[in-house]
Amino acid sequence: MAFAGRRDVPEPPDFGILKRLARDQLIYLLEQLPGKKDLFIEADLMSPLDRIANVSILKQHEVDKLYKVESRPAISASDQFCFLIRPRIKTMRYIADIVNADKMSGRSRRYKIIFSPQKFYACEMVLEEEGVFGDVTCDEWSFYLLPLDEDIISMELPEFFRDYFLEGDHRWINSVARALQLLNSLYGPFGKAYGIGRCAKMSYELWRDLEEESEADGQGRKPEIGNVFLMDRAALVADTDYVTALCSQVVYEGLVDDTFRIKCGSVDFGPDVTSSDKSIKVLLNAQDKVFSQIRNEHFSSVFGFLSQKSRNLQAQYDRRRGMDIKQMKNFVSQELKGLKQEHRLLSLHIGACESIMKKKTKQDFQEMIKAEHSLLEGFDIRESTSFIEEHIDRQVSPIESLRLMCLLSITENGLIPKDYRSLKTQYLQSYGPEHLLTFHNLKRIGLLTEQSAGETLTAVESKVSKLVTDRAAGKITDAFNSLARKSNFRAISKKLGLIPRVDGEYDLKMPRDMAYVFSGAYVPLSCKIIEQVLERRGWLGLEEVVRLLNGNEFSVSDSAVEDNPTWESQRVVLAVFLGGCTFSEIAALRFLGKERGCKFIFLTTAITNSARMMEAMIEAKA
Repeated sequence: MAFAGRRDVPEPPDFGILKRLARDQLIYLLEQLPGKKDLFIEADLMSPLDRIANVSILKQHEVDKLYKVESRPAISASDQFCFLIRPRIKTMRYIADIVNADKMSGRSRRYKIIFSPQKFYACEMVLEEEGVFGDVTCDEWSFYLLPLDEDIISMELPEFFRDYFLEGDHRWINSVARALQLLNSLYGPFGKAYGIGRCAKMSYELWRDLEEESEADGQGRKPEIGNVFLMDRAALVADTDYVTALCSQVVYEGLVDDTFRIKCGSVDFGPDVTSSDKSIKVLLNAQDKVFSQIRNEHFSSVFGFLSQKSRNLQAQYDRRRGMDIKQMKNFVSQELKGLKQEHRLLSLHIGACESIMKKKTKQDFQEMIKAEHSLLEGFDIRESTSFIEEHIDRQVSPIESLRLMCLLSITENGLIPKDYRSLKTQYLQSYGPEHLLTFHNLKRIGLLTEQSAGETLTAVESKVSKLVTDRAAGKITDAFNSLARKSNFRAISKKLGLIPRVDGEYDLKMPRDMAYVFSGAYVPLSCKIIEQVLERRGWLGLEEVVRLLNGNEFSVSDSAVEDNPTWESQRVVLAVFLGGCTFSEIAALRFLGKERGCKFIFLTTAITNSARMMEAMIEAKA
């Protein structure tokens, strides 16, 4: 395809062991409740569980019936209940209601709660308050890491973003530290650790504390991963790194996620894709020969590739015509099954592309991309603001409207008061006053803020405004506000060259840098920082950037780990994204890896995109 790597990229480690460890521990926990039992599973654990242990494995270990944890207690004749849950207060109350209802009716059962990935003291307190703590046994399923692909590991904690960055809740830091400890014990020891952001620093320090407490000794072991880089989703002063997550994705995998929602590495393609009356669940990973070749490509290149692939496949089918019986027998036994599978996948991805095209045409996608690029470059801001106002007035999508407002706010270092009030009023009128709390959340987290007037200019401004009419004074106020702006995004963008300057048209088929993931308009900040730090082997020379990024950077070498440049592990980097990682960032770093001859492994609290980020901030119930 488009990428021509300069060096051989190292093979990723085998992460299958993570699944086996999680499966074995779950089986051990289930067997601690001998005999037949009903298993209640929290909804957002169902997909991860399916990737680890399917129904047949659960049945082998005497799980009789499966229930989803819901608002109403289930009616069951079983003598044993097992609850596989996330550590949440509302789930504790759900379990307590079931136990207390059984007590009231004189029903005797055994209850076991398995917390994943860990239990919290607050949960035990609720059980005690409800008077059921002595009736249940509690355990932990240390299921921290789910390999989604050969180079992607997810903690499947989408709530991490809201809990930490909005609520200031640090409870998941321990889970991140334990996940790093597990990876270090299996694939380390990691020789070098880099990072930026308060959350990243806290996670790193707790991980090192855990390493010191444990008796594990990695000395003398040849590592499979040599470097680790931890990064916050909001590592920056004006939360500039939100820009990457807020931009429309244009690489194929990102568009599939934005359009169909990739969940736990798989996607449900509906009738509009399958050209039938059925939906199909498809696992999207490197095993899919068609998908693996187009996942990182800009969408404009994908149709051409699929068309060529279709012709090649037809040519392979046509070879049958000139075959004798022996050749036909070999063809049927060795090639036909693979060709049929490839044909099925090709049809699905062509259907997905057509469906994406239809949906994006309806949404004025090209106009939206144009507005986004203007915001990134700092041109035609007034026209982009008008586009957002029209988007709100037409009630295209509450999520999309919020996303565009946030992108305008971050790139301009906050909205001028007049625009903030106007856009907020229009949004609440279009989508409902219940979104007032959403605006409060967005302001708290720094996604949608209001500028304060430039202090140095207010005296001059007041004097001038006395000499002119009210209408003219309003225009002058806007002008002074514009002059007073000090946009961190603009400063960081200029310092790191995030907006490429290209003579002529950007070649998306043969990209020269990571900006291709946003049509050549923007290099993801997180990826650029990783590139610069790895190139310098530290933060030296990036002092000005660090100052703009609000500090909390670190660069640590483990003196106990042998630094052997011939080891493949020196070219394997574990990139840890706290608060979520987008498929655009993954594609950009895969590109960088092929260019530099290194392999990036992605560990993220969850896969995210602009819609998930906005939904995490919304208070209004659908």
